[in-house]
Amino acid sequence: MQVLQVQLEVGADPAEVGRARRWARSRLAGSGIEADEPVAETLILLISELVTNAVVHTGCPAVLRMCLPGVPDDAPGTVRVEVADRSARPPRQRHADGDDTNGRGLELVDGLADRWGWQPEGGGKSIWCEVDRCDAGVAAVTFDGASYDDTDADVAYEAV
Repeated sequence: MQVLQVQLEVGADPAEVGRARRWARSRLAGSGIEADEPVAETLILLISELVTNAVVHTGCPAVLRMCLPGVPDDAPGTVRVEVADRSARPPRQRHADGDDTNGRGLELVDGLADRWGWQPEGGGKSIWCEVDRCDAGVAAVTFDGASYDDTDADVAYEAV
C-alpha cells in the first residue's frame, strides 16, 4: 500500500484553524476517506485541537502534516497527523473542571486517537496522533509499516 504525505503551513492567527480543517477534509476525501465516515470526523476534530493548541499556546506559525493510506481507497491503514511548532516547551495535559471553557484539547486527543505523543523537532516540537482506519479485528498497519498499539510504547509522554 502506498502512503501519501501532505503538509500545510498554518499562520499564527486562530482563524487559520478553520482553513486547516477545510484543507484536511479535502485531502482526506482525495485519499478515499469520505467526509461522512466516522474516522474523518474524528480526524478533523483532532486536527482542530492540535492546530488550535499550536497557534494559541505558542503564538507562532505551525506546520500541519498528514500521512494518509493510499491505494486502494478502501484499504485499512493508519492516518497520522502531526503539528509542528517553534516552541520547545513540552506539551502539558490539563484537566478542565466542569465549567471551564478550555483545557480539554489534549484530553480529547488522548480519548480519540489510537496513539499520540510528541517529540522535539528542530528548535521546536511536533505533536502527533494516529487513527486506525480498519475493519474490526484487523490489525492496523502504521505509516512506517509496523503494526502496534499504545501498549508497545516504552516512553510516557506528558501532554499539553
